[in-house]
Amino acid sequence: MQRTIKLIWDFRGPDAHKVADHFRIHLEQALHAEDQRQIGITDLTENHCITFLLIPENEMISMRDRFKPHRGEYINP
Repeated sequence: MQRTIKLIWDFRGPDAHKVADHFRIHLEQALHAEDQRQIGITDLTENHCITFLLIPENEMISMRDRFKPHRGEYINP
C-alpha cells in the first residue's frame, strides 16, 4: 500500500486565513488539468493557517519541486 503525503504551506499573521485560502485557489487552478486532488486549508491558531495538498508518495519529488511546499508529513502508515 502506498503512503499518502500532505504537502504543507504555512501562513502567519492577522491575514493568515485569507492568504492561505488565496493560495489554495492558485493550487486548484494549477492542478485543474490534472486529476482531482484533495486541497484544503486548516486554521491552527488565530494567526497561523496552512494550505495543504494530499498526494501519493510516488509523486512527492515532482510535486515538491513544482510547488515548493514549506514542509510535508505522512498521513497514513
